[in-house]
Amino acid sequence: MANTILVGAQWGDEGKGKIIDVLTEQADVVVRTQGGNNAGHTVYIKGRKYVLHLIPSGILRRGKVCVIGNGVVVDPVSLVDEIEGLRKLGVKVDRNLFLSETAHLVLPYHRELDAQREALKGKNKIGTTKRGIGPAYGDKAARTGLRVIDLVDGDKFKEKLAWKIKENNEILKAFGAKPLSFKKVHDEYRAVGDYLKPLVTNTVVLLHQAMQRGQNLLFEGAQGTFLDIDHGTYPFVTSSNTTAGGACTGSGVPPHRMDRVVGVMKAYTTRVGEGPLPTESAEIADMLHAMGREFGATTGRARRCGWFDSVATRHAAMVNGIDDLAITNIDGLDTVETIKVCVAYREGRKRYDYLPADVELLRRCEPVYAEFAGWRTPTTGAATWKQLPPKARDYLKALAELTGASLKIASVGPGREQTIFC
Repeated sequence: MANTILVGAQWGDEGKGKIIDVLTEQADVVVRTQGGNNAGHTVYIKGRKYVLHLIPSGILRRGKVCVIGNGVVVDPVSLVDEIEGLRKLGVKVDRNLFLSETAHLVLPYHRELDAQREALKGKNKIGTTKRGIGPAYGDKAARTGLRVIDLVDGDKFKEKLAWKIKENNEILKAFGAKPLSFKKVHDEYRAVGDYLKPLVTNTVVLLHQAMQRGQNLLFEGAQGTFLDIDHGTYPFVTSSNTTAGGACTGSGVPPHRMDRVVGVMKAYTTRVGEGPLPTESAEIADMLHAMGREFGATTGRARRCGWFDSVATRHAAMVNGIDDLAITNIDGLDTVETIKVCVAYREGRKRYDYLPADVELLRRCEPVYAEFAGWRTPTTGAATWKQLPPKARDYLKALAELTGASLKIASVGPGREQTIFC
């Protein structure tokens, strides 16, 4: 498989967790490179559901090494809870998980600031998960953040945390919020620091040593292309680089060592939170929600849903350099008679074949649709490309052609076995 970057080609929630789990069979090391516990990757194995937030999906396969890279912002309490939750489910988490010593920490004041800022924005809110991810990346950019290497050094952590609690309590007071207790935060986080210390290492060196041994690396992206801080529908984005470039900066593995980019996308479009979604449709949203589909793994919020947007995925292919496509949730369209696909946008007399950077302009854009006949038969039992209904195959081939990348994987359900290699 060589070194592979996996990214979401839409607004997140594309089914990356399942595809990572499938691809991990051919990988030796799985690396998470950005985001925090605002991400939620869901994997089903033999009917059992696993939801992962910080730990790479490769943890569910024995013999694989998992790495939380330097580009991730880590809530250490959440990470400990996730480890313990997996162990209770019988998943081994021991010397198969490593945590970068230079990953930045998410601390209680980050979560408080996140919630206060969202409340202050009112109707102009971003729609964050309020997990403190944005404020943590803000501290990182301001060069005032605390890192894992600080957490595992008792004296250093105490000194730095005292200053940060004092600073942020003043900001919280200005919001009218309750200040945080230094002792409470310190004692809780020092305890989790001791718990996590055996996992902490220089992951840049670890990954380069793995490559020297000829091992294959799989880089697990969180969120999706259009939530990227630079290339997304700003300001309705996350605080990290969710595109392929983030895999390099978030791991310390240089671009010339990357061999392939896999883009994951649904057979339709979804989005959680605020911001433009050009193909949003109450018709498809009501249908999918009635089926019990499209609820967030992290927040439980109902996702906004729309028809497939090939303008967006074509842009994602360009930005990420996507070589291969994995199309998921095909079975979600099994009952639809006529399926729409957006092939361009129109605003007034102007037609757009690319994603406008101005979100207000994008909000005004109307999708230009092509229509495809639905297959009106279940796809969940298909095990090979030829077993898919002909109209489903036609639809998938059209999506790949419109996106400009090769179709390699088709997913017709949440289970590992419901995966077709094209």
